[in-house]
Amino acid sequence: MKQYISIDIGGTAIKYGVIDENAQILIKKSMETEAFKGGPEILKKAIGIVEKLMKETKLEISGICISTAGMVDIEKGSIFYSAPLIPNYAGTQFKEVLEEKFKIPCEVENDVNCAGLAEYQSGVAKGSHVAVMLTIGTGIGGCIILDGKIFHGFSNSACEVGYMHLDGGEFQDLGAASILTKKVAKRKQESESDWNGYHIFESAKQGDETCIQAIDEMADVLGKGISNICYVLNPEIVVLGGGIMAQEEFLGDRIKQAVKKYLVSSIEVNTTIAFAKHQNNAGMLGAFYHFCGVHKKE
Repeated sequence: MKQYISIDIGGTAIKYGVIDENAQILIKKSMETEAFKGGPEILKKAIGIVEKLMKETKLEISGICISTAGMVDIEKGSIFYSAPLIPNYAGTQFKEVLEEKFKIPCEVENDVNCAGLAEYQSGVAKGSHVAVMLTIGTGIGGCIILDGKIFHGFSNSACEVGYMHLDGGEFQDLGAASILTKKVAKRKQESESDWNGYHIFESAKQGDETCIQAIDEMADVLGKGISNICYVLNPEIVVLGGGIMAQEEFLGDRIKQAVKKYLVSSIEVNTTIAFAKHQNNAGMLGAFYHFCGVHKKE
């Protein structure tokens, strides 16, 4: 049975491990990204991860699968644009460097696209014809899946919905999880370090009106943004992922009601809003699925 090394590079943590040809995660570990050190250091970390896993497991690795933040040239396996969170990340040549060093194939895809692939292949979007994946975290990322294939657009920049303009600013500047924390801290006149998403939701469940209002405002923004996307793409399903989406019980109905508010009924009744199944494993699994898609003829 073939085994693959999968690496999921996020702004905070790098999750990595070994996946077999049946998409079973055999090994899973993590380390801090230390994004502030920049692209060259992240490339070194990726090299170190591959070296470590090959040495420790003694497995014959058939490929390296990478999911990463930033805009990815999937043919070159390189980063061509990245937010300031990771300095000097644009230009990082994962595929070229890793294939040269380890003599095994490497494929790279954007992390949100990987999350979408994971949900299409073995999650809540399985079998759908038109799906949209949104990840809500520090920012908001998106991807479009048409009959199982990621739609990349003309220049590999499709579905960068976080930059979409709404009343008051960009979608991700109004509806991301990080904005929820800033909003609650400011209204309570407390330090942002005293609050995080989990704390806000737990306080809301206990009846904290400030937290409830901030969550309602977030749900409304998400509903408006999702509706705008639906007017363009008419997806069968919109899948919501990211850390804060673990709060499905509290947040789910609020988002669905907001979508209903902004979307005409003929589209709304034919659009499923669902929460991601794979959560923290989405990047690793999606990177593996992307690799398999590229090498399916081999």
